[in-house]
Amino acid sequence: MTLRSSASPATPEGSGHGGPVLAPSRRPVHPAPRLAGHVLVDQLRLHGTEHVFCVPGESYLPVLDGLVDADIEVTVCRHEGGAAIMAEAYGKLTGRPGICLVTRAPGAANAFAGVHVASQDSTPLILLVGQIDRAMRDREAFQEMDYRAVFGSQVKWAAEIDQAERIPEYLSRAFHVALSGRPGPVVLALPEDMLEETVAVADARPCHVPETLPPAGQIQALADRLADAQRPLAILGGSRWDARSVQAFGAFAERHALPVAVQFRRQMLCPVEHSCFIGDLGLGADPRLIEAIRESDLILAVGGRLSEIPSQGYTLFGVPNPSQTLVHVHPDVGELNRVYQADIAMACAPGIWVRAIEPLSPTATPARVRRCEALHARRLAWSDPSAIEHPGALQMGRVMAHLNAVLPEDAILTNGAGNYATWLHRFYHFRAYGTQLAPTSGSMGYGLPAAVAAQRLYPDRRVVCFAGDGCFMMHGQEFATAVQYGLPILVILIDNGMFGTIRMHQERRYPGRVSATALRNPDFAAYARAFGGHGERVETTEDFAPALRRALDSGLPAILHCLLDPEAITPTTTLSRLRQGA
Repeated sequence: MTLRSSASPATPEGSGHGGPVLAPSRRPVHPAPRLAGHVLVDQLRLHGTEHVFCVPGESYLPVLDGLVDADIEVTVCRHEGGAAIMAEAYGKLTGRPGICLVTRAPGAANAFAGVHVASQDSTPLILLVGQIDRAMRDREAFQEMDYRAVFGSQVKWAAEIDQAERIPEYLSRAFHVALSGRPGPVVLALPEDMLEETVAVADARPCHVPETLPPAGQIQALADRLADAQRPLAILGGSRWDARSVQAFGAFAERHALPVAVQFRRQMLCPVEHSCFIGDLGLGADPRLIEAIRESDLILAVGGRLSEIPSQGYTLFGVPNPSQTLVHVHPDVGELNRVYQADIAMACAPGIWVRAIEPLSPTATPARVRRCEALHARRLAWSDPSAIEHPGALQMGRVMAHLNAVLPEDAILTNGAGNYATWLHRFYHFRAYGTQLAPTSGSMGYGLPAAVAAQRLYPDRRVVCFAGDGCFMMHGQEFATAVQYGLPILVILIDNGMFGTIRMHQERRYPGRVSATALRNPDFAAYARAFGGHGERVETTEDFAPALRRALDSGLPAILHCLLDPEAITPTTTLSRLRQGA
């Protein structure tokens, strides 16, 4: 029997990332010998890992063996792409690195899309990849891959652990890198023969990322700018938020009559009912929101990068000199002044920064209060689904109104990419932090694996996946994972028989010339039942509410196969009108 460390998991306490910081373990002066794969698992646990997502491989069997006795939940997935997305979703929800374990080259290649999501979405993730024996390198051995070269441009750090004695060092660095500054992915390759060695090595201390505080002079400069502004506006985005900082910023916005917009797929950063909420800067944003940003004299950008989608193709602000006064708060100094030169640039995580600004005296004026109220009213009108009608027997506006009425405030909504997501982003009322999982990178297939991860993490919360027919089939096999673990996720599958977003662009640019966008789909309700879940076909608006009730009451993973008229390509136009306009 392999000997294991006598260290036991310590009690978690709060950290700047919303996750646990464990107290140092009690380590013997002379550590007992351990299998290297077990050493790695011990490092995961002491750094706060509670879940891992994997597709098993013979290249990392010693790690799988170490997980047998570890206090870590293991979710076995059906595809490495699904496993990486689940780990990324875990990182989004918790602020702690999601851990994904995959085997050599084919497994690593399958996981690449999830790594890219973590990179663009600023999500902490650690991908652990099995590797060939060290003695076989540079011969193009079976499933050999240079992981530094393959992943190097997409991750914060890529490395290979050649010496078992250095596993604690590498894992400590991986956690610190994934969490520090702008969070992101790390890839560590694990040679199979290295994992099979027995070593006597001490554990590292638990990861604790140092925080930077904004200088008092910058806080005072912000206070002065805010007091002088007539049309200020805040734009929230990025990661490293938590429920407390979201609530505290909401209170700050009220005291200063500060309209609050959120970046693409960051709608959980401000509740839709908040009196200062004015909308989201996504695809198809409200033109009146765009107008309000252009007219503002002070932009307070917190957490996000103001990248292509929220900046509306880098047109909202002058590059590099915005016409508005810009205060930019971001945890990574390398992102500040990278595209836009800010008048005040603060290298600080949102949670720390919000605590620093709480003491500022209120600056609200009657004129600013009226402006905030007017912008909020516009947003409510823009997101009212009752005024939307489109071709077909199933009216998505009424579907969204029903979901707003029946889903609990803490329900978690997930989606991937496609025109179907417009219904969710525009009309669903996100009311709390930690309720949205969606890729700002625009990665198809994200919604279903993300829903599995969310339900695995929060078994008592309602989890709903929105998916298009094309999007669902990217990782539809993970429905089997939901069934295996008894996870009652609900998939609302919008089927219009096409890759709708591409067809929309096709009709705009090459009207009537349809190529490579039509889909012949299966019976998705039967698909759900074949896996052991609940499935129903929904063809009319009247069918939806009772079908939803039966699906939720079933206690099973469920798919509602909703047939949408292909003409209803967006909430505001049809394929025919697009073709005629082109």
